[in-house]
Amino acid sequence: MDLTEMGGFLKSRRDRLNPRDLGLHNGPRRRVAGLRRDEVATLAGASVDYYAQLEQGRGAQPSEQMLAALARALHLSLDERNHLYYLAGRPLPPEGGPNAHVHPGMLDLLDRLPATPAQIISDLSVTLVQNRMAAALLGWPKPATGLAASFIYQWFTDPQSRQLYHPDEHHHQSSVFVADLRAVAARRGSDRFVSDLTRRLTGESGEFSELWARQDVAIRRSDRKRLLHPTIGEIELNCLSLLSEDGTQRLLWFTPPPGTAAVEQLELLHVIGTLAEP
Repeated sequence: MDLTEMGGFLKSRRDRLNPRDLGLHNGPRRRVAGLRRDEVATLAGASVDYYAQLEQGRGAQPSEQMLAALARALHLSLDERNHLYYLAGRPLPPEGGPNAHVHPGMLDLLDRLPATPAQIISDLSVTLVQNRMAAALLGWPKPATGLAASFIYQWFTDPQSRQLYHPDEHHHQSSVFVADLRAVAARRGSDRFVSDLTRRLTGESGEFSELWARQDVAIRRSDRKRLLHPTIGEIELNCLSLLSEDGTQRLLWFTPPPGTAAVEQLELLHVIGTLAEP
């Protein structure tokens, strides 16, 4: 562990970023070419004082979750992310978990969708990062590790995970999840996370076991979702998916069908989300 070296590395990565590329404005008070410390802290979900201590090589060893958040806030490449973990004296996180490295190109696209609900997930439906509009629409994912971090696992084992979806949509969504998972399982081959997930779900969910036995295969690239939002009411949205080159991550974004009430509902949600910002 070398916190002094880590602090210098964090500062160098902060200095190279262009605020405009991240949707930040160059106001008259900006004195630095890159991001300010407070901006990185906000993007990483940390306090400004805590992040300042990290750059100064002081304070406690950052957690794996904080390192993952910093890597995403600073748009680090995979090699840079790994370097950050080495300097912090932390083991590299598993690729299938919520702290997995996010492709910088997908982060760039996510930053360009501030008024559109969007999130980056793994191919096993683990939420890696999402924007404020996605949080306003879907809520923040509950903290979880291992299989419990996968929304597929939550969907078939926790009835509360389905509350946002209209009851008429449940069977369709279950079928989509299982067909997509079978495609992912074939691509991943002898992946332990996938084998554990399918084994546990087969034993814990009769619905999953029945659908899995059908052998249906279909990668989820687009879908229509009918949601029951606590503030804006029932809303129907198109859900589009952009897959990374290796297929391990997906950028999801939600758009209203043209000419429907969902257009105004999302505009209202954007206002609500903006007013809720700190």
